[in-house]
Order: sequence, then C-alpha cells, then structure tokens
Amino acid sequence: MEGSGAFISIHQRQLGWGTNEELIISILAHRNAHQRKLIRDAYQAAYGEDMLRALEKELTRDFERAVLQWQREPAERDAYLANEATKKITSSNLFLVEIACTRTSDDLFMVSSKGPFGSCFMMRKFQSALNTVTMGARKILATRSKAQLSATLNHYNNEFGNAINKDLKADPKDDYLSLLRATIKCLTIPEKYFEKLLRHAINKMGTDEWALTRVVTTRAEVDMQRIVEEYYRRNSVPLDKAIAKDTHGDYEKMLLAVLGHEDA
Repeated sequence: MEGSGAFISIHQRQLGWGTNEELIISILAHRNAHQRKLIRDAYQAAYGEDMLRALEKELTRDFERAVLQWQREPAERDAYLANEATKKITSSNLFLVEIACTRTSDDLFMVSSKGPFGSCFMMRKFQSALNTVTMGARKILATRSKAQLSATLNHYNNEFGNAINKDLKADPKDDYLSLLRATIKCLTIPEKYFEKLLRHAINKMGTDEWALTRVVTTRAEVDMQRIVEEYYRRNSVPLDKAIAKDTHGDYEKMLLAVLGHEDA
C-alpha cells in the first residue's frame, strides 16, 4: 500500500468515516521519505488537494504536529521549522545552529528554496539570523573540515587543560556562549547535542513537545541510532521508554512508530 492504496485509505475519512489515527500512523510512520512523497503526490493527483492541508483539517495538537513534520520532505521540514525559529526569541536560534552545522551545503541550498524561504525577503531574514548566531565562531568553526576542527579542539584541550566547551560554560546564562557550545557539539559530536535536547525535552518539569517532535522527525532517518545509544549511555533508560513515560495517546504512538517500534 505504498502509493494509491495508501492515499485512498487516508482519504476515506473525508467521506464521513471519521479520522482513523491508527490508520494514519500505520501508513505514514512506517514509510521512508521516498515512499511518503509517493503517497503525498498520489493524493494530490487524485483529489486536487495537498495531503498536508487535508491532515491539518482533521488532526489536532501534538499529534498533528508530529504527523505533519514527518510527512514533509526534509528540506521543506527544515524551512518550516527555521521560519518558526526566526519568529521566536533567542533560545529558538538553536535550531538555526542545527541547520547550519548538521546539514550539507546541498541540504542548505534546498532549505533556502523551500516554503517561506523561497522569497528573497525571507531568505535574507534567514541568512541574517544564521549569521547572528554563528558570527563569532565563523573564522574557526565555519572554515575548517570536521577533521581540522577536531584537531583544533584537541590542541586547545592539550594547551589549556580543559575542553573548550567546558571553558565556554564560564557564564551558563550567556546565550551567545550557549550557541557557541551548541555549534561545536553539532559539528563534532551531534549525537551528544541531540541527546541533551531530548533529555531536557523529557523531564519531570514537563515535556517540551516542540523540541521532542523536532528531534525525532528530523533525525529519525539520519543518525537516530547513535542518538538512541547516547541517550541510553547517558541516562541508563532506553529512549523509547522515556518517551512512552512522558507522552500519551496518538502522539506517543506516532513518535514510537517513527523511532521504529513495530508495535506502535
């Protein structure tokens, strides 16, 4: 049910059959990016409507966000999230760091041409925000390969006796230093950066659904296995168990299915 059968099943709810969340999860969460694109294209061709708009009409809250983010193409998803980030306060600039430091140059070009960044105005806005969060580190961080950067950071450690990220914690409340630490982590050990994001998103003080959904949907087809391993190493709890404990309902099932749980 990769193409036509899948979109027909999804469209049935528009005929008064009601929304079948489990069906949506079973069809979309277990398909790769290419398969999801085929389903979306087939839906558009058959019904003259973008499947995302159809899903928006039927789904709500965190489950809606998870489904829509997963269904978007990677560059489209990044463009959407980056546009959201440019409208928010400093803490959301972390996602701009993620884009700048964990995507390839081809990925970034695709992001710049998708969605709201297709306009010259929005592209300038995006580039301005990106320059703002990385300007102080550009000469060192943006002009070296990963191997060169690792060598530079190792030399710093040997010369001064501390990892540079430890020294950059001199003022934990300094947003600029926080962005520099995130930049270094994203470039050198991205699994640790994303593990920390997940750990902070899933905590006793409440769930940060924006961050949780973002990490799961953007990394599931990239490096999630390394992130899962790092999460367990750091917390002694499997990531899927932590998510299941902190979320519920269709939102929980969607996230676990995207992570690869066949039972979800």
